[in-house]
Amino acid sequence: MITLSDISKTYFMGGTSIKALAHVNLAISAGEYIALVGPSGSGKSTLLHIMGCLDRPSEGTYRLDNVAVEKLCVNDLAEIRNRRIGFIFQSFNLMPRLSAWENVALPMRYAGRGYQERHERAVRLLERVGLAERLHHRPGEMSGGQQQRVAIARALVNDPSVILADEPTGNLDSHSGAEIVRLLEELSKEGKLVIIVTHDMELAKKAQRIVRLFDGNIIL
Repeated sequence: MITLSDISKTYFMGGTSIKALAHVNLAISAGEYIALVGPSGSGKSTLLHIMGCLDRPSEGTYRLDNVAVEKLCVNDLAEIRNRRIGFIFQSFNLMPRLSAWENVALPMRYAGRGYQERHERAVRLLERVGLAERLHHRPGEMSGGQQQRVAIARALVNDPSVILADEPTGNLDSHSGAEIVRLLEELSKEGKLVIIVTHDMELAKKAQRIVRLFDGNIIL
């Protein structure tokens, strides 16, 4: 499903170049559960953002289902992000003034779905993640674990084939973190490609495959 060939990424800051990724090669099949691990600054999040079409490589090719993603225009990239990829972030990235169901439904609004469909699907997904009684609560009225479950429901709302999670348990207590791990395992068993970035080796060991990065390189 995902093929990265000779991917490099260089950032330029104040006249200084910083190589975040250096000639990365990686093939990932549909339905895999992958953990990206490595020290801070190793390139994990950069690699995840490239796979999620949030950033472009400086060099190399990225194919998603045999489509050369690095050649797509901005609108086509946005279409892939909205319909094919679900994102889960450490900081939740919820809209503070929207209720739980409105946050979940937001990607469907961008996809042009009607109100009734948005509401019904958002409610079903929130029920699935155990938040049936929090439909009308705003993020500030929920715990960190509840907010992350809202974020997972939002990531699923357009039925993406790829779930990308950047430190999904990083801001959570152990109990809430365990609930998120369980949900990610369920998604993998349902056939979705799940890729997580984590510093937590116990979480990484739950994955089918661990990919280690160091100084922008994949190491064995």
